[in-house]
Formats: sequence, C-alpha cells, structure tokens
Amino acid sequence: MTGETDRREAAESLALALVGAGMQRMAARALAAFLFSDKESLTAGDLAEELGVSAGSVSGAIKMVAQMGLIERSFVAGSRREHFRMRDNAWTTLYSRQHSIIDDVLSAVERGVDAVGAGPAYGRLTYMRDFYTYLLNEVPALVERFEEQRSGRRGESRP
Repeated sequence: MTGETDRREAAESLALALVGAGMQRMAARALAAFLFSDKESLTAGDLAEELGVSAGSVSGAIKMVAQMGLIERSFVAGSRREHFRMRDNAWTTLYSRQHSIIDDVLSAVERGVDAVGAGPAYGRLTYMRDFYTYLLNEVPALVERFEEQRSGRRGESRP
C-alpha cells in the first residue's frame, strides 16, 4: 500500500477498528491521521483538511487524544498556530496511564474481597484481584523487553 488512496483507506480502517474498541469516532480518526502522517506535527487545521471536517470538530478529538497521552503540543518556530505531534513511546505512555486506572479497580476489588464472606462472590473477586495483580507485576518486564527488542531494530528502515 503506497498510493495516497491506499494510505487513506488504511487510516480509515484503523480508525474504524479503534471505534470498535471503544474510542470516540473523531478521536479515532484524528489518532489515525497522526499515525499515518509523515509530517513532524499537525495543527487542528491540518487535521480538519486531512479528515474533511471543520477545524472546530477536531478540537475535542485533539483534547481527548492528548489526554490519553498519545500526542503532545509541539513548538514550531515561526508558527502562530498550535501544533501537536505523536509522543515518543506513545503506547507505553498510554499503558502507564491505564496502569493507574487498574490500580483504582484493584483497590475497589480489594474492598469487595474484604466485604464478602465465603462463596461465589468471594471466588470471583479474588480471581479478578489475583489476575490484575499478576498482570501489573508482569507488564513492566514486558515493556522493558519490548523496548529492548525495538532498540535492536531501530536501524531498519522502509523504502
């Protein structure tokens, strides 16, 4: 897929998959635009033009994707417009933010484990607690191995 039409179709396909995973439609389209762009940074106007929507309609999407930790403001010398770029290590940043959500869930589950007696509820809650505790303990090592693997492939490039 090297043509512009193929590129746009692939971006829209990714956006649809993200919507299917629960992301808001415009945020998904904006994220896909950032991922598929060869520009260092994009403005709301750039996104609006790329997506064929008004600049105002992308402002909420930019805010949402920025709150997720996937994009950040970027300084562009001589420009008066606000620029955004994909964060370095965006996906590990996203996981780090989700990690705090899982911590909150674990705290609530722990309260549940303490509140119920022996029985099916206790079994379900302890299973959930044990699963997420295991996951949280394992993920840092997975991220580290992932980063090591990535650093070994950095010299690769595509034509």
